[in-house]
Formats: sequence, C-alpha cells, structure tokens
Amino acid sequence: MNILVINCGSSSLKYQLINSVSEEVLAKGLCERIGIDGMLTYQPEGGEKEKSEIPMPTHTEAIDAVIKALMNEKTGVIKSLSEVGAVGHRVVHGGEKFTSSCIINEESIKAIEECNDLAPLHNPANLIGIRACQHLMPGVPMVAVFDTAFHQTMPEVAYLYGLPYEYYEKYKVRRYGFHGTSHSYVSKRTAEIVGKPYDQMKIIVCHLGNGASISAVNCGKSVDTSMGLTPLEGLVMGTRSGDLDPAILEFVASKENLTLEEITNILNKKSGMLGISGVSSDGRDLEDARDAGNRRAKLALDIFDYRVIKYIGAYAAVMNGVDAIAFTAGIGENNKELRKAVCDNLTYLGVKIDDEKNNVRGEERIISTDDSKVKVLLVPTNEELAIARETLALVK
Repeated sequence: MNILVINCGSSSLKYQLINSVSEEVLAKGLCERIGIDGMLTYQPEGGEKEKSEIPMPTHTEAIDAVIKALMNEKTGVIKSLSEVGAVGHRVVHGGEKFTSSCIINEESIKAIEECNDLAPLHNPANLIGIRACQHLMPGVPMVAVFDTAFHQTMPEVAYLYGLPYEYYEKYKVRRYGFHGTSHSYVSKRTAEIVGKPYDQMKIIVCHLGNGASISAVNCGKSVDTSMGLTPLEGLVMGTRSGDLDPAILEFVASKENLTLEEITNILNKKSGMLGISGVSSDGRDLEDARDAGNRRAKLALDIFDYRVIKYIGAYAAVMNGVDAIAFTAGIGENNKELRKAVCDNLTYLGVKIDDEKNNVRGEERIISTDDSKVKVLLVPTNEELAIARETLALVK
C-alpha cells in the first residue's frame, strides 16, 4: 500500500508518498505560497527536483497539483489515484481528546476543531488540508496523527501548572508538549539501535532545531517534555524565548507600551537566539558570526547549549537515571560541537563522547565511547515515516 503523508500549514504543504511495505519514499515535495501565487516542488525517488509555478488560491488546488505531479506521465510514480491506499495527516494539537492517532471522520474532525483555540495557527490549517484531501480523494481512508498524542502519558505532576485548578477544569490549561511524532520515532529507534527492550529503557530525546524540545521517555512512555500549553515553553529556540518569568510580560509591556498580543508576538517571533544575538535565528549564521568575533552570537549559542544541558539533568533526575540520550532534528543531527559541549557537561552521569564517532552529520550511529555508562546517539528523525506507520496500523 502507498500512503500519502500530508503536513499542512497556513500557506504551505509538505508531502511524501511512501510505500508502506518497503518504507521507501517514492516521491516528496512542497507546495508554497498557497493563497498568493503558488509554487510546487516535486522530486521522485532518484530523480531531479522539479519546480513549477502553479496557481494555488486554496489548499485544494495545491493538493490537486500534488496528485497530478505524482501521476505525471514522465516523472510520476503512480498511474492512478487508486494506488494511494490511505492519507496520513499531521495535526498539531489533539488536546486531551486524542491520546493516539485516529481515523478521520466527521466526529473526529469536530473534536479537532474543538482544540483549535489551543493551536489557532496550526489546527485550522491542518483541517483545511484534511477537507481538501477529502474533496479530491473521496473514499480514501485518512488518519490524523497528533503532535501532542505521545505526551499524553505524562502524569499530573508533570503536566499541571501551579495555577488555580479551575483553569485546568474549565479551559484545560496544562502542559501538552509537541514534536511527539519525532520523540516517539526517535526513542523507539534508539532502543532498537542499542538492542534493549523499549519498555525497559530510560531515554532522553533532544529534538533540536529552530523549534526545539526535550522529552523524558521512561519504559516506552513520555513522562515529561519541555514544551507546554504551546510550543513557546522550554528551551531557548530560534525565535522563541522558552522559559521565562511570567512577570516579564507586564513589566516589558508597561515600559514599551505594548499590548499582550504584541508581547506574545515578540516572545514567539523576535526572541530566542535571534533576540539574544541580533544576528539570526539560524545556528549556522550564528556560528559564522561567533567565529568572526561576535560576542552576542557566541552568547546565544552558549545559552542554547546551557538550556539543553539543564533539561537533560532535570529529566535524568525525574527518571532516576538514564540509559540513552538521543540527538535529532536539524541542529541535533548536524552540529557536532553542540553535541560535544552538552556531553562534556554530563560526565557526572557517566557520559563519555567519542570525538571520532561524533564527527558526523545526519548519520545514524552511537557517538559515545564503548565504556560510557550512558549511550549517546545521533538518530535522524523521520516524522513522515512515523505518520505513515501510524496510518497503516489503523487502516490495514
């Protein structure tokens, strides 16, 4: 069975067509500038990347363009739509309603809509993609895979905030966590690589990219994670502030004469490593600036490393130990300096990194020494494959 994986944003759409038996990516690409003018990127497996300007006033036209590219006589990978057995949709927020992936029907769509106020920028866009696929692919089973579902195993002590309990009862204000599909995939793959049962391991997953989060996975279950009600909490990120004293909001708003909405925008889009450095939110740009002598660029990178070290230590304490630490996502997979800087501060846990093994980018491997008490790994994430697997499990 071929499974089409859709990750829909407000003006973009990423896709992959995956053979569920071989788990081979048959084709992948991106639709951009939806609602503006439209740009399709399409790449069949082993083929050249193609770019086409195609009018995409809505997501329906974008998905139609994807389907036509997949069936193109010259570079297509399927002959008809009947070769797509199911569609897996990434949905950002499932609230407490969804503890696992689900078949999409009118009831589940309504439940997803009820979570929209928890992710107002993401869930409505995800639903638009679902509706567009339903319109163009009637009768094809579809599955929603939630970013938050993996973390629904957290205990109350981990997910409740120190707020009046009524806010949780009335509005479900609590920690939800995100990047769950990645944390699930990477933690399971970590156990496979180490060769130990997943349900007997204590694993810390460091999903480090422009958006970043860390999770504690104890015996196959997420027991804590750094992101909260929204993806703003936790690590210092590319443009997000991460953890801070809530009183800062009122203090800065009064000093700068800003509204709550403006302050929230600053915390999400103008803070983090961009705000600290004044240079960029991209780690590569910051490294270049640091090497050129920019003190604030170095400071931003050091703060990022520090927060990662701090959370790993906290989660080792929460689980009363750790068997493996896995680095993943853009920064985690490609920045050997960060991995070494973090691991050099974890010697009290018995962590020993092998510099030669660590001298790699994006390659799955153990990067700790043979005698390291804690295994340290580089595990490239594959959220699309994880979504395809979840989809297959529900529709087969």
